[in-house]
Amino acid sequence: MVTVMAMVMATVMVMEIKMNNNSIWYVLYTKSRNEKKVFQQLTLKGFNCYSPSHRILKQWSDRKKWVEESIFKSYIFIQIPDFSSERIQVLQTPGVVRFLFWLSKPAEVRQLEIDAIQNFLKKYSVDTIKIFSVGSNVKINEGVLKGMDGVIDYQTEKDVVLKIEKLSMSLVARVPKSFVEKV
Repeated sequence: MVTVMAMVMATVMVMEIKMNNNSIWYVLYTKSRNEKKVFQQLTLKGFNCYSPSHRILKQWSDRKKWVEESIFKSYIFIQIPDFSSERIQVLQTPGVVRFLFWLSKPAEVRQLEIDAIQNFLKKYSVDTIKIFSVGSNVKINEGVLKGMDGVIDYQTEKDVVLKIEKLSMSLVARVPKSFVEKV
């Protein structure tokens, strides 16, 4: 009797693991900077949600503070057991804009892809990737040249090379991408 019960329990556990690996996640587009609020509201409604985030150091004029920031800005992953009947309930949540669609169907993300994101985030720290176009105007927010404006000449993986013109003189400076922001 105990052996049969153990086999049944093992079978149920294997079935649950297979179901979890085959489960489908949908992608929600939210209003800007509403990922946390939407995540909390949908979780309270009983939905399984995932919004990967990382801690970054933000600097204001008077202080620095570590904040939790979403990696996929304005996007949340959500599992919905019955999409056709529960999607309206999800869309009525304040802060939700729409579902992401692909080829006229709701975009689906497999559990394997969600697991890959989670594993990646456990192993590596995520840096915000900044990409600037040549010729765009930027302002330097940190370092010795803080407060100066410049024009991007070219960029490498971590740095940008700027042309800075002040007092009728031209200066070319190599600055980390994290120090500049578009004007």
